[in-house]
Amino acid sequence: MMFRKFALAGIASTATLFATPAWADTLIDNVVGITINADGEVERFTGLVISDDGKVRELVKSGDPRPGSIDYQIDGEGRVMLPGMIDSHVHVMGIGFGQLTLDLSRTNSLEEALGAVRNFAEANPGRPWIIGRGWNQEKWGLGRFPTAAELDAVVSDRPVWLARVDGHAGWANSLAMSKANVTRASTDPNGGRIIRDPAGNPTGVFIDAAESFINAIVPEPRPSDRDVALHKAQDVLLASGITAVADMGTSVEDWQAFRRAGDHGSLKIRIMAYANDVKTMELIAGPAPTPWLYEDRLRLNGIKLYLDGALGSRGAVLKQPYHDESDHHGLALLRPAQLRNLMSRAAMDGFQTAIHAIGDAANAEVLDAISELSETYSGDRRWRIEHAQIVDPDEIVRFGQNGTIASMQPLHQTSDRLMAEARLGPDRLGGAYAWRSIAAAGAPLAFGSDAPVEPADAFAGLSVAISRTDADGEPFGGWLPGETISRDVALAGFTADGAYAGFADGRFGRLIAGERADFILVDRDPMLSSPQDIREMQVLETWIGGERVFENK
Repeated sequence: MMFRKFALAGIASTATLFATPAWADTLIDNVVGITINADGEVERFTGLVISDDGKVRELVKSGDPRPGSIDYQIDGEGRVMLPGMIDSHVHVMGIGFGQLTLDLSRTNSLEEALGAVRNFAEANPGRPWIIGRGWNQEKWGLGRFPTAAELDAVVSDRPVWLARVDGHAGWANSLAMSKANVTRASTDPNGGRIIRDPAGNPTGVFIDAAESFINAIVPEPRPSDRDVALHKAQDVLLASGITAVADMGTSVEDWQAFRRAGDHGSLKIRIMAYANDVKTMELIAGPAPTPWLYEDRLRLNGIKLYLDGALGSRGAVLKQPYHDESDHHGLALLRPAQLRNLMSRAAMDGFQTAIHAIGDAANAEVLDAISELSETYSGDRRWRIEHAQIVDPDEIVRFGQNGTIASMQPLHQTSDRLMAEARLGPDRLGGAYAWRSIAAAGAPLAFGSDAPVEPADAFAGLSVAISRTDADGEPFGGWLPGETISRDVALAGFTADGAYAGFADGRFGRLIAGERADFILVDRDPMLSSPQDIREMQVLETWIGGERVFENK
């Protein structure tokens, strides 16, 4: 997902996060402990010893003698302890700014969305722009894109710019288009599309690269705005039991916000960052990935590239035309040579590449590029394909080659199910959100949310991964149920395999001796609960590096 600039006014600074450290060697006893062990298997324990450096010293199992040299002991009260959840695809600042701007993700109709825009504008008279995100014309059942004229009816005195739920399209009012000098004469950029009426006039929606028309004139947020947004994002993530994330599309400004928080001791979550372009990668890291900073809380791993758009806005690149738009194959954001040149530029200095590919043609192109470049760049590259939503069934076996990691988001399957059926038709769903098949091919699965596109909710993701059903239990028996995965594979996807995908294995992701003591206490056992019960799991406490950073009071 791509994120926008924001115009904010009147945002006050907030206090730093407080934590309860585990002083000296501490035993947290009387827990129902679950982790993924060094062999990739589920392991249970009843107690965890944290050393004074914030790492796991040892696990205590039922019947084991009491550990020696314990300075403090905490009663876990029989609660379930899990490794901290790792979300392998988020947009950290997008989560934070989403808390500070207009959120349309819960609107169920165009009328409801327009009402929310009107109310937000009235409640924020001092904001020079009305900025928001989350609209979804498919969810509304609209059958078309919304228009500038519809926005003008509720806000005409200030520019309005609203990102679609997937971030691959934006909706502007007429004033925003006027300020951007968008007219009938404006041409579609490569990899972008201006939605027009039959006469050729822009109607207010801009897809992928065309979003740059409006983005170029939206005022940048101030550093203080970014600091507040990071604080808000951490609040959301920690309350959700997420202790580490892969931040996709990190800008220099984002990185500086992360660094300021680290310098001030308020960076609690662990961030594996992927720069938004080569220039940013070079500015941040120079000739190689950065070292781990702030006790394994921050590292620039590599670069995020976009090969195509999203399925909902018909930007995903497909081998065959869209079932519901027979003359359209999607929007390629890079030519094959550009993709290989960018991947090679990163690989030559040891940077990891994470490549957004949603359509089957885009996934095939990335797999081709990985195969070719692996002949030149040997070693542990951990090539990542982000989303991998629609894959030609004949191509799935290739995910197990060259160490390719499938970084996927289970909640996309339930959100996109009906839309995917409309976009692809009934005969092209065989490689859609194909978790089990991709894992069977030998590819590690790193699971995430794409927040704020979807909620940063690992438990909902776990539920979907094992059931292929939504919050209402639909469809009965699961959508393409042959692609469900086991509970242990799903848990690994949100913990140990997420760490592996970000070159953090051995540092965090498992509750084993020597790794960081990042864990959560929850109210039920996900290995024994129904999919619906897993969705309803509550995080009681979140600990990072042996410090309690969230408590559900």
